[in-house]
Amino acid sequence: MTDPEISRLSAPAAEKTAGGVHDPAPAAVTGPEAIAAAAQRSGLGHVAPGQSPTGRDLLAAMGGIRGLVESILPGLAFLVVFTITSQLAPAVLVPLGIAVVFVLVRIATRTPVTSALAGVLGIALSAGLSLLTGRAQDNFVLGFLINAAFFLGLMMSVLLRWPLVGVIASLITGEGSRWRADAAKRRVALIATLLWSCLFALRLAVELPLYFAGNTGALAAFKLVLGVPLYAAMLWVTWLLVRTAYARPQSE
Repeated sequence: MTDPEISRLSAPAAEKTAGGVHDPAPAAVTGPEAIAAAAQRSGLGHVAPGQSPTGRDLLAAMGGIRGLVESILPGLAFLVVFTITSQLAPAVLVPLGIAVVFVLVRIATRTPVTSALAGVLGIALSAGLSLLTGRAQDNFVLGFLINAAFFLGLMMSVLLRWPLVGVIASLITGEGSRWRADAAKRRVALIATLLWSCLFALRLAVELPLYFAGNTGALAAFKLVLGVPLYAAMLWVTWLLVRTAYARPQSE
């Protein structure tokens, strides 16, 4: 999960039913109910706790092939264009153009555009900041802020003793707050939440020094490496942990 990637990877899956037909939640459904509905319609929401998710389930949870392409291609375009031209304007405008094309394709194919619009907004804000300052590395500032916000949010949930992974798992299973009465589930939720916080901390620890050093090419490359691949690996590990806890009898 990073920058616009987070919504771009998860939203497409959440907008589908089990049969793959788009079925957006009613506008009146908000808050936890909306999160629960989205989680249950995702690829992992259809996997029983005692079962292993298939590659197809994980792909669906990440937004499918389209979600992956929409997440990876703009960042890859920035890296390629900047490496070839060393020019700021084309390096930030080409990815923005690609993101706009994704929105138009979704409109033309009558598929939900929420994730694509979120991607356009994130890319546009990043490009605008970079063009305003004249510094290519400022294209990544929004990503730093988002990663920092997720890190702080995850750590806050740990300090409040409501680890966020446990909350999300409870929304998928529909068990409410009963998971907190199970020591194994609490422990798994804590471990998984800490692992996700480490992911965001790792991104900041690797990318911020490159930002301050002005090494834009390396920064763009590491953003790609620490983006979707690391997100996919963490999603898999999280599911294995959660499956282990939910497949066993409840303990006090």
